[in-house]
Amino acid sequence: MTQRTLGGTNRKQKRKSGFRARMRTTNGKRTIAARRKKGRHRLAV
Repeated sequence: MTQRTLGGTNRKQKRKSGFRARMRTTNGKRTIAARRKKGRHRLAV
């Protein structure tokens, strides 16, 4: 059987780098602000 590519867990992904996770920390807020300023369509995962 062929080996599948490395997959992650959605819950882990959201907890690490989701919008709510970002807003919890000062640096996270800074990240969101930078992405807003740049005009990113997606601010967080």
